[in-house]
Amino acid sequence: MTGEKKTAVRRMKEADLAGVLFVERACFSDPWSEKVYRETLALPYAFYYVAEEEGRIVGTAGLQVIAGEGEISNVAVLPEMRRRGTAAAILDRLLAEAEASGVTDFTLEVRAGNRPAIALYEGFGFREEGRRPGFYEHPKEDALILWKRK
Repeated sequence: MTGEKKTAVRRMKEADLAGVLFVERACFSDPWSEKVYRETLALPYAFYYVAEEEGRIVGTAGLQVIAGEGEISNVAVLPEMRRRGTAAAILDRLLAEAEASGVTDFTLEVRAGNRPAIALYEGFGFREEGRRPGFYEHPKEDALILWKRK
């Protein structure tokens, strides 16, 4: 490899919180707070992942398994690290681990105008099954509800 940096995907630890919050703030107009992350990480059915490069958190995504279904949230990659396969690597790991534990159906919400993210999710087999009008703030925008079903 000539100059390529290795990105590792692993389960999030509490020590990763500062890096994850940095990614959240860089990516979302209404990012989760430290308090919400800490509370969510404590849930026995919540699993969060990070992509790390040279000791720096560059991406994140979460999964909550509710009634046997996986709800994916907080998929984010630092803007300068996008279009390099980081989000796909995180989703690969997240989906593989969830499927190995018996989860077969997954859902997520995405801004209707976020074409790159929608294309990524469609590449993983997600399909639009609904819409939440005006769901997002700053700016106001609909959320598409996507599902990946076995």
